[in-house]
Amino acid sequence: MLTRRTFLLGGAAAGALVVGWTLVRPEDRLDADLPPPATTGDARLNGWVVIGADNRVTVVMSKAEMGQGVHTGAAMLLAEELDADWSQVRVEQSAIEPLYVNHENLPRGLPFRPDDDGALAHISEYLARRSARLLGSMVTGGSTSIVDLWQPMREAGASARAMLCSAAARRWDVPLEQCQARSGRVFHAKSGRSASFGELAAEARDLPHLGHPTLKDPKSFTLIGKRLGRIEATAKLNGTARFGIDALPDNLLYASVMMCPTLGGTLRKFDANKVTHKIGVKGFYPVDAYHGGTGGVAVIAENPFIAMRALCELPVDWDHGAAADLNSDDVRAALTRALETRDGGHAFYRTGDAEAALKRGKMLEMRYEVPYLAHGALEPVNCTVQVDGRKAQVWVSTQVPMAARKAVASMLGLRADDVQIHQQLLGGAFGRRLEIDFIVQAAAIARHASPNPVQTIWSRLQDMTHDFYRPACMAVCRGALDADGRLVAWESVSASQSIAEQALPRAFGKPRFLTRLLPDATMAEGAFDQPYECPNMLVHHHRVELPVPVGYWRSVGHSHQAFFVECFLDEMAAAAGKDPLAFRLELLRQPAHRRHVRVLETLRERAAWRGPAQWKDRAGVTFARGMAMHESFGSVVAQVAEVAEVKTEGAPGEHGFRVTRVVCVVDCGRAINPNLVEQQMESGIVFGLSAALQQAITLRNGQVQQHYFNEFPLVDMQTCPVIETYVLDSDAAPEGVGETATPPIAPAVANALFALTGQRHRRLPLQPPPAVPEGNDPWCQSVSTARP
Repeated sequence: MLTRRTFLLGGAAAGALVVGWTLVRPEDRLDADLPPPATTGDARLNGWVVIGADNRVTVVMSKAEMGQGVHTGAAMLLAEELDADWSQVRVEQSAIEPLYVNHENLPRGLPFRPDDDGALAHISEYLARRSARLLGSMVTGGSTSIVDLWQPMREAGASARAMLCSAAARRWDVPLEQCQARSGRVFHAKSGRSASFGELAAEARDLPHLGHPTLKDPKSFTLIGKRLGRIEATAKLNGTARFGIDALPDNLLYASVMMCPTLGGTLRKFDANKVTHKIGVKGFYPVDAYHGGTGGVAVIAENPFIAMRALCELPVDWDHGAAADLNSDDVRAALTRALETRDGGHAFYRTGDAEAALKRGKMLEMRYEVPYLAHGALEPVNCTVQVDGRKAQVWVSTQVPMAARKAVASMLGLRADDVQIHQQLLGGAFGRRLEIDFIVQAAAIARHASPNPVQTIWSRLQDMTHDFYRPACMAVCRGALDADGRLVAWESVSASQSIAEQALPRAFGKPRFLTRLLPDATMAEGAFDQPYECPNMLVHHHRVELPVPVGYWRSVGHSHQAFFVECFLDEMAAAAGKDPLAFRLELLRQPAHRRHVRVLETLRERAAWRGPAQWKDRAGVTFARGMAMHESFGSVVAQVAEVAEVKTEGAPGEHGFRVTRVVCVVDCGRAINPNLVEQQMESGIVFGLSAALQQAITLRNGQVQQHYFNEFPLVDMQTCPVIETYVLDSDAAPEGVGETATPPIAPAVANALFALTGQRHRRLPLQPPPAVPEGNDPWCQSVSTARP
């Protein structure tokens, strides 16, 4: 086990490396050894921007667009500093190059609190950023896209603007400082001359770029902060947008896969002779378990429907493996045992003496629990691959294109440069497409049809039952109050599987023992890194080994630790006889936590947080409200959820509820595009609310019992509450928004339910999940899905 002391010693040793590394010239994030643009007359001014003779400004995009609006937000950063005409701006997916790796994803995952200003934190973050190219972390994830691009995109735009102005000054033989760029043109006010960017681009291309150009004063921004429409919206509306499943290369064949229904199982044998519907079928092939996945069998056919039908008739004999006897009760038992073990685990944060202080005050102790969750992206898992001789082309929606290319090349025995990744738009991801199991699997299947391309599509059942799930987690929270109702002690002990221990070796090939040596911050994030101040605190986590594949799910550890922390804070406020919002304000010292105080005070105003927590409307319907605040990915989000009592057909006096309104306040630093921020707040709330209300992944004999969305329900138009979002103005650098609205919604609703019913909900989901029938898959009645 790595203790904090050994972590500190390691950091001290790393300091010597930093001293030497700082002598190296800082990385240039503008230039890359890239080929010239394909279109004659276009000029590449740096690795991020190409300007055409027709005045089009092409912003080279290193991040995947999966609905979060990053292509629009990042393009705005560059266009702002370039002084481009927004109507002439377009985006183009970048090549897979070291220039485009994510410098912020690794440091944001380190086990340090946001307010940790110590030398170890700074050294570790510095090393993580400098290691990005070495590790090949070209990643869209961790809500770091805008954070990562905030500086390089602006510098790229400013450098290109300087080059265009220099070209104009040379052409007109005037001083450079007299040339100004504005709306896609360069002007010389004294002579009245002007030229478009397209007219100057070819001359500007041959000029040296400024490594660290002077950036605009934010007061002069004309694009950043504006509510501009999404740059890909037109393509999505007219159908020209291309998602993974829209890849249609010539002579395309289709593959369907059926994995062993038991997680981690493999194929023993199958009997293709028993399949009667073989018209259009090209062949059946065994499929290995790739990158943490499960083994199975694939069929290649002329269309996907023939392929799926053929699999339904295929008799298969499975080796169910180590997870064959695992049930949900076994998972709960393992987590419970870990919580009852006082030794081991890792203390992520400690101050004062929590154990002693708990004995002196009025102590409260509660246990909380959350289940496994699937990602459930609406675009099913798919990948198209063409293997032709010593080359391969891959059309895929992925969050990790560099890792995907390397893994495909390794499996096919090719050089990475001989594998071309065509990055497609993502029809949802939420962390699922950080995995490369399905990409390598598709490449392995496509080898059998070479040189024809093959599109492998998973059915919804295969997607739901062979995911990398959000870990199930359990926590015990203890707190103590003094005689005046002030929080004097706080202890949080949780238990779950480690995501990093599994996911990093799967994606990047790093030895698993290395990930086991280091503390996985994602297990306890949302507990050890919150702003609430208490003189005696201990946040501890136990790592549990279970044969269930786990992965990064939208907001990761924050998704469950926020539920534990914010629900327990409400319970402590009730024990102290204090208003929940006021109780939180007492725990936030100014000016250190002025952002959090401002968010809470704005929430109190916007949600009209006054009067009783329960009330009736004119029709006699009972309403109640609850709140929660959580900091994640650099942003602070607070929400008030209002719930209404709904009469049910159950026992007399038994009532259900529905969420009617959510008020959300967010401080995400500077909002590049408030429209996008509001959309992501709404998206995160709906996503988190879906999980909070009825979603759970359960296991029976190692097999996931939820197959379709009727068993894993999404909030729809009928059940979606009214959502009001308020984005606070800020001059600080932008922070993450893609995931940060998800964590607070579950505790806000749970706290509202206490106000409505007087009963505490300490286990998710908050409503009974849909019943799942025993037996085979109802869509495909095949012996292949039954466990012998």
